[in-house]
Amino acid sequence: MVIDTNVILKVAELARLQLTEQEKEEFCFQLNNIVQYFERINQIDTTGIKPAEHIVELKNVFRKDEKLDRFNPDDFKQIVPHFEENHVVVPALIEER
Repeated sequence: MVIDTNVILKVAELARLQLTEQEKEEFCFQLNNIVQYFERINQIDTTGIKPAEHIVELKNVFRKDEKLDRFNPDDFKQIVPHFEENHVVVPALIEER
C-alpha cells in the first residue's frame, strides 16, 4: 500500500485541516514509512504462536474477605469527640427543610 498526496488531501479534508505543500510531503513520507514497517511485520512467520491478550500473565490480585479484629472501640473513643454504640457521631451536614 502506498500513501500518496491524494490520500493525504482526502484525510485533511475530512479533518478540516489546511496543509502546506511541505506538510503534505512530510506526511506522505512519514505514513509510507509506517506502512512499510507494518508490511515488514506482516512478513514474520507466526505459525505456532498463540495470540496473546496481554504480554504479561495476569492473576487475580484480590484476597479473600476476612474479618479482622483491628478496631478497638475503647481506643477510638479517646480520640473522637462523640462516640455511641461503636459509631462515631458527627453533626448533620445537610439540613432538612
